[in-house]
Amino acid sequence: MKVLVIGGGAREHALCRSLSLDPDVTALHCAPGNAGIAEVAELHAVDALDGAAVARLATELGAGLVIVGPEAPLVAGVADAVRDAGIPCFGPSREAAELEGSKAFAKDVMAAANVPTARSYVCTTPEQIDDALDAFGPPFVVKDDGLAAGKGVVVTEDLAAAREHALACGRVVIEEFLDGPEVSLFAITDGVTVLPLQPAQDFKRALDNDEGPNTGGMGAYSPLPWADPKLVDEVLETVLQPTVDELRRRGTPFAGLLYAGLAITGRGVRVIEFNARFGDPETQVVLARLKTPLAGVLLAAAEGNLAALPPLTWRDAAAVTVVVASYNYPDTPRTGDPIEGLDEIAAQDAPDAYVLHAGTRLDGDTVVSAGGRVLSVTATGKNLTQARERAYAAVGRIRLDGAQHRTDIARAAAEG
Repeated sequence: MKVLVIGGGAREHALCRSLSLDPDVTALHCAPGNAGIAEVAELHAVDALDGAAVARLATELGAGLVIVGPEAPLVAGVADAVRDAGIPCFGPSREAAELEGSKAFAKDVMAAANVPTARSYVCTTPEQIDDALDAFGPPFVVKDDGLAAGKGVVVTEDLAAAREHALACGRVVIEEFLDGPEVSLFAITDGVTVLPLQPAQDFKRALDNDEGPNTGGMGAYSPLPWADPKLVDEVLETVLQPTVDELRRRGTPFAGLLYAGLAITGRGVRVIEFNARFGDPETQVVLARLKTPLAGVLLAAAEGNLAALPPLTWRDAAAVTVVVASYNYPDTPRTGDPIEGLDEIAAQDAPDAYVLHAGTRLDGDTVVSAGGRVLSVTATGKNLTQARERAYAAVGRIRLDGAQHRTDIARAAAEG
């Protein structure tokens, strides 16, 4: 089939890489893509937020499947426009994507579905904000109700900082702090059947030892050797399936990728947040381990046929991704800097380690930085120790002025 992927980050590069290795994919297109995606897919300069333009492109290409990667196009209804054009689309409707588009909506769905999550208040006035902060006490957890590209959450002991963030958000969710390790679990669903993938853990803070500001994610690893073997089954039963059932009951079935961000607390599993799409950088490590060809699974979800699929198969390998970010990320990152060393990684580290592009573009023949998170260096190995060694060896070959990366991705898990 011909496949069109919408988006231009490392998540979309990971999707395109997997699709390019799928024998059922005869042609691969991406809009708008990036410098790395251009090596495996034909790029198209289409606005990812313009549903009509995306549907028109898919029709012109004769696409048999459209995959919408980022959250903003999903919340804007791009998947609806593609489906209205009669083309199978992997990604939830605008209404169902509110599960990520509004934290308050997600809390309402979880309450109705009896899904375990943090106690919370939805606040719209300074008085409500002060009451909520006072009720929970530090550490304060303050979440912008709307989309904020992974940077709308502040967790702080500083009451003044928490209040300042809350007041800047307009509508805000303030909730109790959930203590315990965090897990990301993706599930592919057609609105009825829910197919969980392998869990991963990502690293949100900019600096080693989980210090510094929140980011869109500085690295990830999978599998989780410390996690309960029954974790996936438990989350499917108590979180994923009830949420999908509740959205269907409301008349807004969720078909696409349901992402549960979880905290493993002393009181059990609790949902931190839902996303309506593959997470970045967790997608990079989860797809590195998936053995089943990707296109057929996503098409089955888009067409409502997931129940007929055989079980997914996984490589007996570990995967680690390290994000290389621009100077000054996550504040105002510097862009336009040349990136060197990519050819060396391809020549010396592949196929065990490879680079997925996030914020890059071509300036003539030179790949330059074009965003905050620039590259996701991904490696596999027989265990996390080997995968880490390979990932960091490849990171060491990259030359980007002012670049930064964490040195402790998956270290604690590898050391056991």
